[in-house]
Amino acid sequence: MYAEFDDTLITGNDMIDGQHKELIGKINDLLRSCEKGDGKLTAIKTLDYLADYTDFHFGEEEKLQEEIGYPGITEHKKEHEKFRRTVEELREMLEEEEGPTDAFVSQVQKNVIEWLYGHIKGFDRSVAEYKYIRFNGML
Repeated sequence: MYAEFDDTLITGNDMIDGQHKELIGKINDLLRSCEKGDGKLTAIKTLDYLADYTDFHFGEEEKLQEEIGYPGITEHKKEHEKFRRTVEELREMLEEEEGPTDAFVSQVQKNVIEWLYGHIKGFDRSVAEYKYIRFNGML
């Protein structure tokens, strides 16, 4: 199962939505490399690239939250840190195995795709809504 950016993931913030599309593309690159059997090294490199982009994206989200005075920033940062740990655990799993196993792919689907969908629909959408309300004179 590949990740898909659809209307349910739109936050209304063009920068964040664009980065989410890019993030989903990188997740799918990882899944494709596993599916094709590209091997352990390729999977590790792809996962590292995903981790780097995730760090960039989280930094951009957190910068935006600071700029707009988002009250839930502390909790949001904690969620980002949980995800970073998940990616680290996936990397450890890859390093311990011969290569990307079915169990690894299953963990990516469960702990990356499902987490990301829930995070975008909850945490990220609330940031976008807060920004919209605050800067359109409603707060």
